[in-house]
Amino acid sequence: MPSHLSTILQNSQLADQLLSESQTRGFVTAMAAAPHLIDPTEWLAFMWGGEETSPFASHDDLETYAKAIIEIWNEARATLFESTWQWPEGCALDNSQIVTDSTSNFCEGMLQGWQLASDDWETIMPSDSEDNALLGGVLLSFSLLFDPETALEALKEQNADALAQFEEIFNAIPVMLCGLTQRGAQLVAAQ
Repeated sequence: MPSHLSTILQNSQLADQLLSESQTRGFVTAMAAAPHLIDPTEWLAFMWGGEETSPFASHDDLETYAKAIIEIWNEARATLFESTWQWPEGCALDNSQIVTDSTSNFCEGMLQGWQLASDDWETIMPSDSEDNALLGGVLLSFSLLFDPETALEALKEQNADALAQFEEIFNAIPVMLCGLTQRGAQLVAAQ
């Protein structure tokens, strides 16, 4: 069964103006992982490039889209705290291009969303803290999977078994992301 978001993105006019489904899921997952809840009204417009005017023909269409986004956020937030978050469907490793386009797009959306919450993360996990290594590891992992060709070259220069490294990183991200989300919430609660 296609998701509500998939159904909305079948409209080619909207698909051209909105982030792809994988990018959207990455962005929304970054918002769900954020240590401080950020009201969707503050970031929903990023789904269509930050323009003040949404690309939707009617308020009802915008509301349907917003509900689909909130549904993804709720699911991501719950699974991050239950330590059951998994890569979305379509995100996988790929023999010919290292990762699927869905994986790369998810990582791109995740990194874009991350920028909105970066001040919050840097405040609770400053560079001189032990927690900063976890934060850095998660960000580096998403960056590597977003641009695997560049990362592959760097790993080859270090004589590493690059493809095995990508598999390790890909498989570790769910645990790392859940751990980071939960640690961020603990730090905020302790403040």
